[in-house]
Amino acid sequence: EVITFSEADYEGVRLPHDDPVVVTLLVELFTMKRIIIDSGSSADILYKHAFDQLRIPVDQLKPVKTPLVGFAGEMIHPLGSINLSVVAGTAPRQTQLEMT
Repeated sequence: EVITFSEADYEGVRLPHDDPVVVTLLVELFTMKRIIIDSGSSADILYKHAFDQLRIPVDQLKPVKTPLVGFAGEMIHPLGSINLSVVAGTAPRQTQLEMT
C-alpha cells in the first residue's frame, strides 16, 4: 500500500530536504522505537544489543559471508541473518511481513 504525505506533514520542514524517516515497529512482538528508514540502503541492520533484547538464540542466525561496508570504507562482518516478523501500523490499517 502506498504511503503518502499531505501539505500538513511538511509544516516546519525546509525543502528540499534529505531527513531520514524514523518509525516505531512491532518486531517479533516487541515494540522497537527509533527505526531509521533509509531507502538508499541495501541492508536492513539490527544491532546486537537489540537482537539480544529480542531473546532469540544466536544459533538461529544464518551465516553471512559478505561484509558490510560503511561510508568511510570500513568493513563490518555481520554475525548472521535472520527472518523476523514485522508489523507496521495499527488496526485496522496495519500490515505484517517477514523481513531478513
